[in-house]
Amino acid sequence: MELQVVGAGLAGSEAAWQAAERGVRVTLYEMRPERLTPAHSGGLFAELVCSNSLGSNLLDRAQGLLKEELRRLGSLIIRCADANAVPAGGALAVGRESFAQAVTAAVTSHPNITVRREEVTALPNTGIVIVASGPLTSQPLAQAIAETLGQQYLYFYDAMAPIIALDSIRMPPAWRQSRYDRDQDAGQPGDYVNCPLTGDEYYAFVEALLAAEVIELRGFESEENRFFEGCLPVEVLAARGQDALAFGPMRPVGLRDPRTGQRPFAVVQLRQDNLADTLYNVVGFQTNLKWGEQARVLSMIPGLEQAEIVRFGQMHRNTFINSPELLDATMRWRTCPDLFFAGQIVGTEGYVGSTASGLVAGINAARALLGRPTVAFPHTTMMGALTHYVSASQEKPFQPMKPNFGIVPPLTPPIHRKRERRQAFAERSQRDLESFIAAEGVLEDVVVSHVLA
Repeated sequence: MELQVVGAGLAGSEAAWQAAERGVRVTLYEMRPERLTPAHSGGLFAELVCSNSLGSNLLDRAQGLLKEELRRLGSLIIRCADANAVPAGGALAVGRESFAQAVTAAVTSHPNITVRREEVTALPNTGIVIVASGPLTSQPLAQAIAETLGQQYLYFYDAMAPIIALDSIRMPPAWRQSRYDRDQDAGQPGDYVNCPLTGDEYYAFVEALLAAEVIELRGFESEENRFFEGCLPVEVLAARGQDALAFGPMRPVGLRDPRTGQRPFAVVQLRQDNLADTLYNVVGFQTNLKWGEQARVLSMIPGLEQAEIVRFGQMHRNTFINSPELLDATMRWRTCPDLFFAGQIVGTEGYVGSTASGLVAGINAARALLGRPTVAFPHTTMMGALTHYVSASQEKPFQPMKPNFGIVPPLTPPIHRKRERRQAFAERSQRDLESFIAAEGVLEDVVVSHVLA
């Protein structure tokens, strides 16, 4: 009675943990560090590469609601994230390395999990398998999956933002504040570093950004660009109009420049990236500019004139399958009941969405091995809405989706005020999740109750 999980990212680690907690023996394959991806830097599990934020913690936000559902269901990833949180206003952001270390330690020490550090180049042909190889699946395995599924892969480009050393940021003009002073105690600085721009500075910055050279994409990345809208490179967004950034990642709402007491024309925000509070991520500045161009253009931002960039932004291709044609809402391949998929490869976009599909796949793979029926979560929960979307979306072509209230069934009767509607969504989700847990026994089958160190 053994489960094989391919990939030890967020989804794979969560899936392995959930199955192991239910008494199933798990073999977890991870090719890093022997073979790295274009975005990863080491061999730790659940390494975060695009941002260190897992999104809002507020229940009336889709990301916050999904995290609360994951907490209720015993998610390893969210437990480790909560234990390694860094200040980020109303969001859950983590120290990258300490978070990954915590997940790696928990998974490798679980009595029911065996870790094999090797690359999987073909799908295992015996037993039940969860493929959680991620959006950067290696070419041999990607080819093997494509041949098995009989489907061509879809793809989109993803990009990472630069990370800057805090002590190289000039303050003032930069200052600390969270938008609307959210979750900010009286007399305490905010969780974000803000760099203000006047109108003239903003338009000069946009002009320089649009004129900067980008890195030429090569090999499999040189095909027709198909960017994911939720993670556009900043230069691509800027090309959509001179004011696109001012209404996007550089929007100044909820912020006041302490030198003037006024809202700046535009602002660049930086968010804490590690527990030591020495590194900051440039929020929303995913980019594929050449590294020298990144340094030049970022130096035009007041406060970042002498910024030390410890990691430059870069772009890579994320790969995902056409899940609605292949999977059901349990994350199981419809025509091959021994094969499950999880994570961003199925189109559950973002860290928390990836974790959620890993949890669903892990629970269901374990139940299949134990001779119990698999379960699909209620559509009225954020987890159920997300897995329903990737298994039944009518969108052509299919595109990955982050957790959002737009994929949740409407309320009856409808509620028109946004805040009240979101609160009602959250209350319905929690109520329906509790009923589902009681009816299906998805927590009763946890037999190990392995305690984290």
